[in-house]
Formats: sequence, C-alpha cells, structure tokens
Amino acid sequence: MGKLVWLASYPKSGNTWLRAFLHNYITNATAPHSLKALTDFSAVECAAAFFEGATGPRDVQRMRPIVHNRLMSFHDDLVFVKTHNANLAIDGVALCTPAVTAGAIVVVRDPRDIAVSYARYLGKPIDEVIGFLAHPRAANEATALQVFEYLSSWSAHVESWLSAPRTLVVRYEDMLEKPTKSFGSVARFLGVTPSRERLEKAIRLSSFRVLREQEKRKGFSERPAWAEKFFREGKAGQWRKILTTEQRARIERDHGDQMRRHGYLS
Repeated sequence: MGKLVWLASYPKSGNTWLRAFLHNYITNATAPHSLKALTDFSAVECAAAFFEGATGPRDVQRMRPIVHNRLMSFHDDLVFVKTHNANLAIDGVALCTPAVTAGAIVVVRDPRDIAVSYARYLGKPIDEVIGFLAHPRAANEATALQVFEYLSSWSAHVESWLSAPRTLVVRYEDMLEKPTKSFGSVARFLGVTPSRERLEKAIRLSSFRVLREQEKRKGFSERPAWAEKFFREGKAGQWRKILTTEQRARIERDHGDQMRRHGYLS
C-alpha cells in the first residue's frame, strides 16, 4: 500500500479549507496555521517545481508516476496531496497513481454554487463556466507555477473518485452546517479518534472567516494573479440569488444524476 492520501475536489469546492483543517488538527495549533505553510503537511500535485524538465503535456503525464513516488518521501507517515485531477488516466497513465495511494478524501460541492464561485474566481461569464463544468475534457492549462490538471466534467470527476478504493466523501455544505460531524469523519477516516476539544479548536482555527482574514493580511501564494481574492464568501446556496432559471436548469440537466446522488436534487 502507498502513503499518499489524495485531497481531491473540483475547483472551488473547499479543498484548501480541508487542508487548513488538517494542518491545524495535526499540529494541535493554538493559533491559526499560516496559509504560507500549508505545504508543511500537504503537497500540491500540480506544482510545476515537481515536473522540472517537462516540455509539454505528454511529458508531464509520463512523469506523474515518478513525481508521485517522490512525494512518498515527504513524510515518514501519510502524505496529503491536493489535486483537482479526476481519478482517470491519460495516454494509459493514471493521473493519480494507484500504487502509491493510501486513500482519498473527496470534497463534493453543489455544482450550481461552483459555477457562481468559479466564475467570480476566473473573472469569466457564468455561462462559460457552466459549459466548462459539463465538458468531458475540461482541464486547467499549465502556467509558470503549475502543470495542467485534467478535471473532465463535474459529474465525471465525482464519479471517478467514487469508484476509487478507500475513499471518504464529504460535502462542502456539511462542512459548513455540521462541522463537528463532517470534520470528525475526516479524522476518523485517518485512524484518529479525536477529542471534541481538539477537533472543535481545529475547526475554529480553520474557519472561512479566519482564512479570509489571513489572506487579507498576508496574502496567499496559491491565489493566481488574475483573482482578486481566493477566499470569498464561503457560503452555500448563493446560486439561488444569482443564477437565472435557464442557467440553473442547464446545470441540473447536465449533472442531475450525480446531484441527486449527493442530495442536491430530490
């Protein structure tokens, strides 16, 4: 068995929030763990520095198993690795190498809220982002800081991770509404029986309000240059006030099966 625990999600679904919780819980912090130190206990799989020498997407994909094997040496114990990749393969090479995988914690969010949040984050029209969420070959392009990420559609992304062995699925909405239960399930999945005091302290120190204030005061290196903020509202149900009837219907038509599966549609 491998050592990598994938922290997987579609963009703008709460991945960084999960990482912040894990860092605050692991260190038993008395003050919020710095956003600048999130790589103390978790790696970002797409970081360009891991793929030095790669000359294009095919080269990156060829190198992924090598990079993932190297990530196992980051810590003696489990290694947490953030990814937005779907749990699929390209050119016969898995985007998330099974041989080095210990498990996955997958954060799922209502795609109607993702459309709103992702559009604001990218500075793009909501209709364009809705189309992206439905595209079977949706991907984030490479930049100077990161290699490409292959997301596929929201539905295909979620389905790909549900089929992975030893996977815990947590809903973004439950992280907001039932934090003790939701984050407690994360700790227990990792083999820990958390004390209520330590668990609630880690939840408090990694709250969206705290993360937003940290970014405001000291910035956040993972925020791209084009984005005004990384942490915005951190709420659920914003789509009700923002999406048109047509936009809402399009998302529900595109992703109805998975939305029903996760309680977003009756």
